[in-house]
Amino acid sequence: MNDIPQPPTFVAAAPPKTSRLALTSFIMSLLCLFTCGVLWPILFIPAILCGIVALVKISGSSGTLKGRWMAVTGIVIPAVLTVIIPLQLAILMPALSKTKMIAQRVVCGTNLKGLGTAMIVYAHHNDQMLPPADTWCDVLISEADVSPKSFICPSSDAVEGQSSYAINRSAAGQRLSDLPADMILLFEVSSGHRRWNHSGGPESLTTEYHLGEGCNVLFADGSVQFVPANQLHTLRWTPD
Repeated sequence: MNDIPQPPTFVAAAPPKTSRLALTSFIMSLLCLFTCGVLWPILFIPAILCGIVALVKISGSSGTLKGRWMAVTGIVIPAVLTVIIPLQLAILMPALSKTKMIAQRVVCGTNLKGLGTAMIVYAHHNDQMLPPADTWCDVLISEADVSPKSFICPSSDAVEGQSSYAINRSAAGQRLSDLPADMILLFEVSSGHRRWNHSGGPESLTTEYHLGEGCNVLFADGSVQFVPANQLHTLRWTPD
């Protein structure tokens, strides 16, 4: 009885394990994708490298490792984003630049509006007389509590202690109530001119802060307008 051969016993093969590198590559690729490319600059190279190494190890594991599709996905998604994201940036950059320019234009106009209010306050306390041409910036700081930063158009190269704006020489020192509402009071001045207490006329006006598209001006009634370059010739610089 003891000599009867026993049937062979079979040891069940262990199920293949998922490659950790493949899983890591897959997760990093999804993070690149679902964060709209925010993490792409950080993760795209590690995701691709992990995917490549995972494929090599899976191929040489004799079936003990799985996760080939995750490794391939971890390589393909970052690679595709490498092409798509630069194209998206190339499309978006002009729009972002335009948005920034418009925002700076608005801030510039707001600064002029604040200076105009200060002018009106000063005139109210000085028998309706506007500040003189040679000290108007100093006067607004000392007597109307204006911050030096209010004199800077953010799209200009002026720094604190300089002014991006000039006063209309025909309005300086005049009675505000005698000026026509549509007469220029303050305007953007070219960087080539004196940068503080500057006064002038249409020859000093500039469009360089807004890519030549126009400039902000302050009228005697306190209103501010961005005037396109092709309409600057219509501005009123004198009372008559």
